[in-house]
Amino acid sequence: VQLVESGGGWVHTGGSLTLSCATRDFDPTKWAIGWFRQAPDGEDRWGVAGISKEGTVHYSDFVKGRFTISANSAKSTIILQMHDLRPEDTGVYWCTAGDFPGFIELEKRYMKFWGQGTQVTVSS
Repeated sequence: VQLVESGGGWVHTGGSLTLSCATRDFDPTKWAIGWFRQAPDGEDRWGVAGISKEGTVHYSDFVKGRFTISANSAKSTIILQMHDLRPEDTGVYWCTAGDFPGFIELEKRYMKFWGQGTQVTVSS
């Protein structure tokens, strides 16, 4: 499975960015897929948003109402639309696939596959 992110960048507080993840050899009937992130001074990666095999969507509390995750039917492209960005949203964002509880419990240990990551910087 290959996951390739694009779309990171720099914005001011309140701005918007859209991240995209292109998948290859990904079986959407086996795995959930979505996004994790790691803050600059953080030691760990935390779940942001994910889509289950059945299409259920989950958002972490710190992005709910501001971020939207979507995918095409084949899940060959996963989109994360980010609005009302805040400095605390700064970090590296990874496209990742694995078991859906990982996105609910925000635990990377459930994830099996990772992209290379893309940097998002929000300045105040």
